[in-house]
Amino acid sequence: MHPLVNIAELSAGLLIARLLFGLLMAAHGSQKLLGWFGGHGLTGTGAFLESIGYFPGRAFATVAATTEVVSGLLVALGLLGPVGPALMLSVMIVAAITVHLPNGLLSTGNGVEVPLIYGAGAVALALTGFGAYSLDAALGLQSLWSPALSLGVLALGVLGGIANLLIRRPRAA
Repeated sequence: MHPLVNIAELSAGLLIARLLFGLLMAAHGSQKLLGWFGGHGLTGTGAFLESIGYFPGRAFATVAATTEVVSGLLVALGLLGPVGPALMLSVMIVAAITVHLPNGLLSTGNGVEVPLIYGAGAVALALTGFGAYSLDAALGLQSLWSPALSLGVLALGVLGGIANLLIRRPRAA
């Protein structure tokens, strides 16, 4: 490690990033799963997902929302290394391509900005690790997550997103 890097400061920065990305992603998922924070719940989200080609919509909504909540909580807690970030990346790939990409870059027009930020943040956290202020550190799990294993888990997240895109069946316009 570079002599100017202070582990406590680095870990504090990672904690702030994890809490921000993780808790916001969990809240984002709870909108779909539970209808919290002004969300549409499983019924509304399921209907939307059917409108973009995911059948049965409620089942896809349940999987997507649960993935968002679980990934967010794993990241916020700093638990299971790259697993939470890979799950987050997977759902953000699908959201970016199916919902946001046609609308351009910035979120003011419902563009790809927000899923891009979540996805990039997830990758960054998976590659840096969760730091000393994490459950992985407290439980002695940090040494399990080598760079190669972290990249492999992220690759599985990307493949999961691609697989989800491949099973989509949009209706003809």
